[in-house]
Amino acid sequence: MLRDIKSFRKIYIATGYTDLRKGIDGLSAIVKMEFDLTPFEKDVLFLFCGKKQDRFKALVWEGDGFLLMYKRIEGGRLCWPRTTREAAQLKYEDYRQLLDGCIILQKPSVREVYPTEVL
Repeated sequence: MLRDIKSFRKIYIATGYTDLRKGIDGLSAIVKMEFDLTPFEKDVLFLFCGKKQDRFKALVWEGDGFLLMYKRIEGGRLCWPRTTREAAQLKYEDYRQLLDGCIILQKPSVREVYPTEVL
């Protein structure tokens, strides 16, 4: 679902790190108060990453409610931008690079894995 970028009109990334214990209300408050954006725009994706760079959350308003997604990367880490605490709008190419393990020029570290058991 997160790889189908054509369904999103805009994609924003919260650079730095976010406390991933926050849920829909906490993340939408960050969008509104810290970034001065409205979380109630339909088909706009907001991405948040914690201190560990192996997991992130995504928040989307679908018109009738929020969709909160949580992804944990197995066998790799994201190259999440940590330099500022602002929301940056991503181009689709940047978004694809982020999900493939790198948004900056360096060797991607996320790879496909085949788990043998559920933890």
